[in-house]
Amino acid sequence: MEPESRQPQPQPPQPPPPPVALGTGAVARRLGVSPTTLRSWERRYAIGPDRRETGRHRRWTPEDIARLELMCRLTAQGAPPSEAARVARGIAPAGQPAADPAAPGPGGPRALRLGDVRPECRGLARAAVRLDAPAVEDLLAAVLAELGPVTAWEEVIAPTLHAVGRKWASAGERYVEVEHLLSWHVSAALHRIRPAPDQLAGPPVLLACTPGEQHSLPMEALAAALGERGLPVRMFGAALPVDALREAVRRTGPRAVVLWAQSRTTADTSLARAVAGIEWGPRGARGHAALLLAGPGWGAGSAAQPLGTERLFGLRSGLAVIESVAGLQTPGRAPERASAKAPGTAAGRAAPAACGS
Repeated sequence: MEPESRQPQPQPPQPPPPPVALGTGAVARRLGVSPTTLRSWERRYAIGPDRRETGRHRRWTPEDIARLELMCRLTAQGAPPSEAARVARGIAPAGQPAADPAAPGPGGPRALRLGDVRPECRGLARAAVRLDAPAVEDLLAAVLAELGPVTAWEEVIAPTLHAVGRKWASAGERYVEVEHLLSWHVSAALHRIRPAPDQLAGPPVLLACTPGEQHSLPMEALAAALGERGLPVRMFGAALPVDALREAVRRTGPRAVVLWAQSRTTADTSLARAVAGIEWGPRGARGHAALLLAGPGWGAGSAAQPLGTERLFGLRSGLAVIESVAGLQTPGRAPERASAKAPGTAAGRAAPAACGS
């Protein structure tokens, strides 16, 4: 009698492997945001990981990351981070079902008239009107990181500043606090943009506002864009006195000087002629800078533009003019020209009515 053949015994099912939990740095790289942003969201909006390891290290599970991905999508569509976090966590106020904060709602008396703009612009405007400083800061950081200073300025920041300026101009002294808060955070965000480490050698581009001109945000945007391209720049800010401007030109020997004037009262054509005539260096080898006039104060008539100067219209096209007249070109980068949307969104052609404190 043959022995019974042994049948293989079925093995018990193996438990699925535990989900892989990632650290904050890995999650930030996956989502395309900075680790500082993730920590800020966790602190401000309670959208942190469900678990921590010994030593208080954050470990993000797939569920945690899914919530972050939803929050990133909503903020990119223009939702304030506080509302996006509430939806991502599945929480709605007063027990109501969570709604998509990016969905358009009734305008209301405080709404800004923005027209056809990017969703990020609407989100920034809503946060500014609510005086939600953390949301304004987060939205500005996100659009500058994603779009770069040129597109972020022309398609998100400048349209919002225009809308705020129109709002308070038509409402008496109301909404001035909105303009001041938004301008301060825009300036701070632009100053945080680090210049390219491999800057071109040679004389810089000098940026300054005319004496008496306090509106410097467009020049700050230009400084950030030039620095990002590795072009050397010296920024002197608002209301530079006449003697200080002349001394700065002589001491730096710039390739180009950009003078910003917001209104006709600050656009001094005699000053422009004087700056255009400044020379430096030894006899026989004197140099002088190209003078570029920026801002609506210079007007469109030939009488308002001294001979030998050139006007800048918009940030993107202005960069191309600066690179051309100053003989500058970033290696590997073709000169940028104004996009099809430039006439409607150019920062230089129609600067915000009030863009500085």
